[in-house]
Amino acid sequence: MSELKNSPIADFDWDSYEHGQVETGKTREELEKTYDESLNTIKNKDVIEGTVIAITNREVVVNIGYKSDGIIPVNEFRYNPELKVGDKVEVFIENQEDKKGQLILSHKKARATRSWDRVNEALENDEIIKGYIKCRTKGGMIVDVFGIEAFLPGSQIDVKPIRDYDVYVGKTMEFKVVKINQEFKNVVVSHKALIEAELEQQKKDIIAKLEKGQVLEGTVKNITSYGVFIDLGGVDGLIHITDLSWGRVNDPNEVVTLDQKLNVVILDFDDEKKRIALGLKQLQPHPWDALDPNLKVGDKVKGKVVVMADYGAFVEIAPGVEGLIHVSEMSWSQHLRSAQDFMKVGDEVEAVVLTLDRKERKMSLGIKQLKADPWENIEEKYPVNSKHTAKVRNFTNFGVFVELEEGVDGLIHISDLSWTKKIKHPSEFTQIGADIDVQVLEIDKENRRLSLGHKQLEENPWDVFETIFTVGSIHEGTIIEKVDKGAVIALPYGVEGFATPKHLIKEDGTQAQVDEKLNFKVIEFNKESKRIILSHSRIFEDEAKAEKAEAKKAAKKAKAEEAPVAAPAIEKTTLGDISELAALKEKLAKGEK
Repeated sequence: MSELKNSPIADFDWDSYEHGQVETGKTREELEKTYDESLNTIKNKDVIEGTVIAITNREVVVNIGYKSDGIIPVNEFRYNPELKVGDKVEVFIENQEDKKGQLILSHKKARATRSWDRVNEALENDEIIKGYIKCRTKGGMIVDVFGIEAFLPGSQIDVKPIRDYDVYVGKTMEFKVVKINQEFKNVVVSHKALIEAELEQQKKDIIAKLEKGQVLEGTVKNITSYGVFIDLGGVDGLIHITDLSWGRVNDPNEVVTLDQKLNVVILDFDDEKKRIALGLKQLQPHPWDALDPNLKVGDKVKGKVVVMADYGAFVEIAPGVEGLIHVSEMSWSQHLRSAQDFMKVGDEVEAVVLTLDRKERKMSLGIKQLKADPWENIEEKYPVNSKHTAKVRNFTNFGVFVELEEGVDGLIHISDLSWTKKIKHPSEFTQIGADIDVQVLEIDKENRRLSLGHKQLEENPWDVFETIFTVGSIHEGTIIEKVDKGAVIALPYGVEGFATPKHLIKEDGTQAQVDEKLNFKVIEFNKESKRIILSHSRIFEDEAKAEKAEAKKAAKKAKAEEAPVAAPAIEKTTLGDISELAALKEKLAKGEK
């Protein structure tokens, strides 16, 4: 505050002053009234503008043209660390005079009262405002703007990714209001928006000078799972993960580190979208160029599995030089399997070079070639009629596919599973993964298939059945299944027969049902087709016919025994008969005339 310097008045009338009068002739009360009227007229809860006249460590003294100066805590101005004496500030009249006669002001409340209008004006006018970063929050920071708590998203703090948000807490920065939710009184601000316009021009200038193949120095700005962003001095470029190294890269962190300076080559760029594709591996010679020139098809190589897929495995035999082992080259087996069944990433493997194209930089490998082809001597190891144990691999409607060893498959036809059972599907007989005994029936070396049988391991029981289930013989059986055309009947010795619906009618006229145990008569036996046709109704029908025939025969016999023996009839001609014949003869003779 400036010091007031007053010179004494020589002819001042002290007597009048002591009696409440001055040289103006006005009383003291009149002067006080005039003084009060010269001061600002204020009311509690008004917002007016004042001037900062003093700043201490704890308080800011503000003159609002009132009879006393107001005091405001200095922390209400922490958003504005550049506050100085003489600055104009808005204040809220808390109390014109407290118990100590002190004018109490609040800058915070003044800001809150006016802040909403100020924020909306800032958005409307695209105005740059100052704010104080109070603290961190989920996804960003809380900023004090005009006393309002605004949200600063983490992505809007700077154009480059932020690694440590805490360094911004307590800072005062410039912002632009980018969004306001009027309903919920939410405000979103951005610091990034202030520098983007300037950077945009810098990007245009840099991109205008770019050329494909140009080598530039850059700084690693950000590392992601798909690549590395490089700062080229105001514009960013991306090194895709595939352009970091000639070898396989699972994580870019294996190749580069944050803030690392390195040379990169420009592969491509887009003027409109400002996208720049960079390469790092292109500055190194291609490893295929250094591949052993003597390597040829048929040679054995060693390498490490770097990538797995269902169809095969990629093996790195030298840094940046890979060969594909297709799943079909992993085993002599013809079963469709996944490559993961044979190996995994990180495995060290030995393989044989199958194809080699240095121009296209492609190579195919195989591991099954390290073993002998089991079909080369198939006739010696699995001769016809030899017996073996196989593993069930798959089913079809017509049979079972089995594997005798890796690469040696065979088929058991459904008709060669059992001598006696009527099998509709192989799953009724065995299951996948189970062991099954087989006999080699036929060898197809060209198509790499064996025809196998299971029932051939046992004697054909139909030779015996032929003597037991003779036509006309009666056997007890149980109905185990009914179909549209009849029923399947289980007979002794594990054999099955078949009866049509008309042969399932019982003596009381009802139809026989599943699980009923009845006597059946064999009405047909076919050894070749292994078919037995049965009838239940034929039993009582034949009995009825036999009884009827027997009864008829007995009746005929009884009638013959009961009839008396009659003497031969001798007709005697009387005289009357003779005279009648003569008259008739005579009458006929007259008629002829």
